[in-house]
Parts: sequence; C-alpha cells; structure tokens
Amino acid sequence: MPIEFVCKIKFAEEDEKQKSKQDGDKESLIEESCTPPAKDLAGFANSCSLHGINHIFVSGRLGIRQTLWALAFLTSLALFLYQAAKCAISYLEHPHVTALNEEATPEMVFPAVTICNINRFRFSALTDADIYHLANLTGLPPKNKDGHKPTDLMYPAPDMQDIFNRTGHQLEEMLMSCNFSGQNCSVEDFSVVYTRYGKCYTFNGNKTTSRKTKQGGMGNGLEIMLDIQQDEYLPIWRETNETSLEAGIRVQIHSQDEPPYIHQLGFGVSPGFQTFVSCQEQRLTYLPQPWGNCRSTSKEKFPGYDTYSISACRLLCETNEVLRVCNCRMVHMPGTADICPPSKINCVDKALAQQQKNSGDTCPCETPCNLTRYGKELSMVKIPSKGSARYLSRKYDKSEDYIRDNFLVLDIFFEALNYETIEQKKAYDVAGLLGDIGGQMGLFIGASILTVLEILDYIYEVIKHRLQRLLRPQKEEKKNKQQTSTVATVGLEEMKAKEPNDMTRSHPEGAYANTILPNHHHPLPHPHHHHAGHHGVFEDFAC
Repeated sequence: MPIEFVCKIKFAEEDEKQKSKQDGDKESLIEESCTPPAKDLAGFANSCSLHGINHIFVSGRLGIRQTLWALAFLTSLALFLYQAAKCAISYLEHPHVTALNEEATPEMVFPAVTICNINRFRFSALTDADIYHLANLTGLPPKNKDGHKPTDLMYPAPDMQDIFNRTGHQLEEMLMSCNFSGQNCSVEDFSVVYTRYGKCYTFNGNKTTSRKTKQGGMGNGLEIMLDIQQDEYLPIWRETNETSLEAGIRVQIHSQDEPPYIHQLGFGVSPGFQTFVSCQEQRLTYLPQPWGNCRSTSKEKFPGYDTYSISACRLLCETNEVLRVCNCRMVHMPGTADICPPSKINCVDKALAQQQKNSGDTCPCETPCNLTRYGKELSMVKIPSKGSARYLSRKYDKSEDYIRDNFLVLDIFFEALNYETIEQKKAYDVAGLLGDIGGQMGLFIGASILTVLEILDYIYEVIKHRLQRLLRPQKEEKKNKQQTSTVATVGLEEMKAKEPNDMTRSHPEGAYANTILPNHHHPLPHPHHHHAGHHGVFEDFAC
C-alpha cells in the first residue's frame, strides 16, 4: 500500500520579483481581514441602554423566557407610542389658557374721554341754505326767510365740513365747569373730533401729552358740568335714519390708541343727574395664530391710523364701502375724498347697511394682540337739589327749570390705582411636549435621547457593513483565493524515483497545479543552494 505525505512548499527569496505585484493586494487583504465586523444583534442588545432587549436577543434558541420578555417589551413600547401620539396631537391643537392677574401701580394714565351731544345741529345756527340742503338728514321742510317753502329757490353746493363745524354744539357754550384731579381745566384741554353724531370733543386724547392720575376714587379724575342746550334741539317734523328722540350726551371712555366709535360703544348720560363712572383698566394680551386669532403688531401699518384697533378697522371698512358705492365719504371717516352731500344720504345708508350685513365676510376685523379697555360701573344722583337750584340759577343766569332740564355732571375716576392683566398663554409648548415624551419614554421603555443615538449608530454600522460587502464583492473574492492554502500530496514512490539533481529546478509562475499553493516564506539563503547567475527557487518538503 503506498504511503502519502502531505507537504507544504516554500519559495525562496529569488521569487521576489515575480510576486511583487501581489504584495500590494496582500497588504490590502490583511487590512480588510483586520477590520472588525459590524456588531451582531445580541452583542448590541447587551451593550445598549434600552431596557429589556438584552433579555430578548440572546445567543441560542428562543425560549419561553425570551418570549415573555419580548411580549413585555412590545406592550411597553405600544403604551409609550400611544401616550406619545396623544401628546403630539394635543400639541398640534395649540391649546391656550387665560391668566388673570391684578397689579398695583403708583400712577396711571387717564383714559381718553369723548363726549357728543345727541343733537347734531343747533337750530339757531342753521341758515336757509343749511335747512334746504339738510332736509334729508333733519326732516325739516325747506323754507325761505319768510318761512315759506321755495319752489324755485336755488342754493350753492353745501360744504358739509363747514356745516358740521359751524352748526354743531360748541363746547364753549356747553362746558359750565371742568376739574381734573383738583385742578381746573378748560376748553383748551379738549380736541375736536367728528363722529356719527357730528362735532364731538375728546379730553386727554393726545398720547404724547396724556394726563396721569396718582390717586384713585371720586374727585381724583375728570369732573365736568355740561349744558346740553335742549332749546337748540331740532324740531321733529318727520322721522329719518338720523332722527334722535333722546336728550343728553353720549360718552365713550377709550385708550389714546383707538379712535372713538361712539355711536356703538358709547353710553348715555341724562340731564338732571350727576353720573359717577368708576373705571377699571384692563390690559389684554392675546396670542397670534395658531394659538389664537389676534393681529400681530409686526404686520404692516394700518392705513389712516397710527396703530391698529378694532374701531379703526371698522371705520376703514365703512369708508371703503361708501367710497366704492357712493364715491364719497362721511365727515367722520378717514381719508381725503369728498364728503358726501345730503343728496347721497340714501346711498350712504344702503352702503352701510350692506356692509354691516356682510362685515364678517368682506372686512373681518381681527382683535389686536395687545388691547387696553376700561370696565365701567355707573351710578347717578339727581341734580340740582331744591337747595342748590336757586344758587345755580343765580350763578349761571338761568331759570331753575332750565337747569333741571339741561344741566348734568359727569364724574369719571379710577376705582383704585391698579389694573387687571388678562393674558392668553400657551397651554402646551415644545418644552412641555419634549418633557412629556421623555417621561413616557423613561417610564415604559427606560430610554432617553442617548438611547436613540445608540440605535441610530448601530443601524449606521450595519448599513455601512452591508454596503461595503455589496460594493467590493469581486475584489474580496480575488483576495480570498490568494489567501487560501493549498496542500500537495506526494507519493513515496515518486520521491524515490526523482534524482537528487532534479530537486533544484526552476518553475515559472503559474506552472504549479491548482492544488498547490506556495507558502510565501523567505528562508535564509543557504550556501549550497545559491547558484551564480541562476534565479531558481528552492522547494522545501517538510514530510
């Protein structure tokens, strides 16, 4: 039976030139083999800070213990995702809460006070031309100087600004006395403003020179005595849209940042009474979208006014509608267009009625994000008393009946030197959302932001490893072939048949069989095997 020997073949240093090309590939192969492989799932589970997965992904077969841990982990993960989804939905709804607070201050800015006589035109100040032109407004029949209706009398076109200014009630005649915080005031402290009631007057309307009060309570605000001049009220011949059956004044208390809108926001004060108005300042702060629906101060400047307000928005909407339909504006409307003559009063009434009907659609007025308003409490007492009627009659040279029918006292003051703040606040912001999600994450699965980073890092390493294997498959296959060891089987009979002088021979590259792979060692040179001029190789059979 033949005996076989398994031997490894080594090459001497003389083969260096022939395999110089393969050295670079061998180095890259060594580097590639030294690269650590991507982490396996079980190893990652043991090192990850996520609770529970180290009991699930273990080496070996999946048992009951691992199954129970997997169910517990999936249940906790589902509960966490449910709670996180609820938090996210709640945040996307953008809820808000309203905080109410009261703050005291050593002094407060007194509000603007606008007063209007309910009667717009003084009868004695109307000329024949005024009565003729204002027939649609007043309802009075036109008449000439003899008191007859003209049939062919023609007057020049009316100047409505002049008519309102000239025929309106003059504050010099209405104001009997004025006092602010113990100091006298006069007509010079009021400014003229035009409203739907015609010529009106505003006290403390200038924001740059606004008056301040340093004490609350009655007697520390504005106190005025007015004569409403009922004798100058127009007689009513027929009712119109502008006809008023009342006697007295309209008052609006507002901030210096908004124009008066007294025909809708004012309150009435009757003659023959002293009316006390106790005010409470309220500073409101609303949230812009998406938490609220207020108009931010960062928006463009509101045309016609220094600051945006709801009253200014309504007035501008009315102005635009009247301009569009009638090509004119009313005397109290902003702008430089022509003032509508009385002949267009029907056009103006229709335009305003249509605008009020469709105001929510055609011209919505948003609430400003910062708003100041004044809460009011009214009380009144009758004046004059029987004891003071004669004194006032002598002082102002009026009869006692005239004083009872025309005089009134208006007293406006702060209840106390404090103000209320009503502020909308975000009920759920980003910090609250992250805090809730982080708490739920820690409660159910014991994770944190760093745990998420660990998972992402593991996924990155796995993808990177897979891509490297896909992008260089041929190169790795070539290097693996070069690295594979080959075993040669040599029979004993073959060894005996070979002559000693045949042990040393030259083999060109590629002459070996596919089953023989040279072992690339470099043995030390031996003097017996070194032949001058001959670059052979030495075969070392270790048997």
